[in-house]
Amino acid sequence: MDEPKIPQPDTACTGVRFMLDGQRIEVRDVPPTLTLLQYLREDLGRTGTKEGCAEGDCGACTVVVGEMHDGGLRYRAVNSCIRFLPTLDGREVVTVESLRGAGGALHPVQQAMVDSHASQCGFCTPGFVMSLFALYLEGVPADRETVVDALAGNLCRCTGYRPIIEAGCRMQGYPEPAVWSCEDAQSPHRRAALQALRENTGKGQPLVPGFHAPTSLDELASLYLAQPKSLLLAGATDIGLWVTKQMRDLPPLIYLGEVVELKILRESDGILEIGAAVTLADAYAAIVARYPMLAELANRFASPPIRNSGTLCGNIANGSPIGDSMPILIALGATVVLRKGAETRVLPLEALYLGYQKNALAVGEFVAAVRIPLPAGTTRKVATYKISKRFDQDISAVCAAFVVDVEAGRIASARVAYGGMAAIPQRAKQCEAALTGQPWSEATMDAAIKALAEDYTPLSDMRASSDYRVKVACNLLRRFYAEHTSPDQQTRIGAVFSASGGG
Repeated sequence: MDEPKIPQPDTACTGVRFMLDGQRIEVRDVPPTLTLLQYLREDLGRTGTKEGCAEGDCGACTVVVGEMHDGGLRYRAVNSCIRFLPTLDGREVVTVESLRGAGGALHPVQQAMVDSHASQCGFCTPGFVMSLFALYLEGVPADRETVVDALAGNLCRCTGYRPIIEAGCRMQGYPEPAVWSCEDAQSPHRRAALQALRENTGKGQPLVPGFHAPTSLDELASLYLAQPKSLLLAGATDIGLWVTKQMRDLPPLIYLGEVVELKILRESDGILEIGAAVTLADAYAAIVARYPMLAELANRFASPPIRNSGTLCGNIANGSPIGDSMPILIALGATVVLRKGAETRVLPLEALYLGYQKNALAVGEFVAAVRIPLPAGTTRKVATYKISKRFDQDISAVCAAFVVDVEAGRIASARVAYGGMAAIPQRAKQCEAALTGQPWSEATMDAAIKALAEDYTPLSDMRASSDYRVKVACNLLRRFYAEHTSPDQQTRIGAVFSASGGG
């Protein structure tokens, strides 16, 4: 019998380096899809971080990741169960064990949880603590609404949320700790340690076998053109589930998170451009700053840990028929910047989707950025609505988006798009035709609603029936009109809306 072969480190790989409790951790020769959760629990013995759902829903696995940002450090909560370890290269990881003070002293977040009686079985508690810890590092006393938003990605099975929310509202009132105060989190030695790690990133070699992390757009384009069967990886909030839930073996990975040009977020000539490595959190913050009416959609898109890892362009490239970002971007007339080798082309976002899980990308081509037109004039009416069974962290049954220009009482242009109504995110062309050129009136809406009912033939599934989806889609158009008209008209429309079954 042959002797078993002992795995040897791949000298062609540079390895993964990250900071943990002031120590530099170096990892080599591990699977590219090894999750941070697996490494923390199985290799480092940090079992405070739990596995609940293994898909980024329950928050039991929450840790905080720090990285360089605008000359300082920024710390954000992420789901370690679907975050691949190599994506932590050059960053700092904070686990619940990291908060332990001298002699076992509790961090203010932990003490607030104890004093508020906010733990029962304790399984989910470390995840709640870490989500609150990320909020704590913002350094501003939080009100109930802010705490609830920060905890949207954490599920409690036995304690109840009231005392946990109370702890979040109280935590800033405790004396600052010696370890992991807001000042300590921004200390020069932490910045210096991460800067030293960043200097070793991007040597042209894979970090671990099967995981490349190019640092320039040209390097990425050349690498993907040469290896088009590789899988592009951004936040892993979808791809992570292919590993943890579907047990799939993935092809070699090319990580976008180190490409400097893909981190752009800039405004120029009436266009907001968002690069493919910009997180959902940062992307939506920029969009909402220009379109405040989209704040609810941004807040309801998954949870903070998912938004802190996932990317807007990743959601776009995924092309799910129920992806929440696409309807409003299509309605706004967004375009995508596509790159293949040295060539670049720009395509209307709606033209990217050809059919269910089919897109217009050529072999070796990828989404480099999305360009969103900025608000034009005061006559434009913009809204988007998400209908789902839960308010937080749920998948849409229907997602509607409306962008309508009204001039002198008539609809000069209308773009209407829906998700959940077809195999792809899709415009309602017959509805748009019924609106364009017509008066801004109830009669026009009635005609447009009849046309809209002919635009789609949705499926029935676990989230909603076909009939429900059609009715809701029509009622959302009526709602849009009601919310963008005068108060006296709203009263009359409200009666019609109620009689039709609401939405």
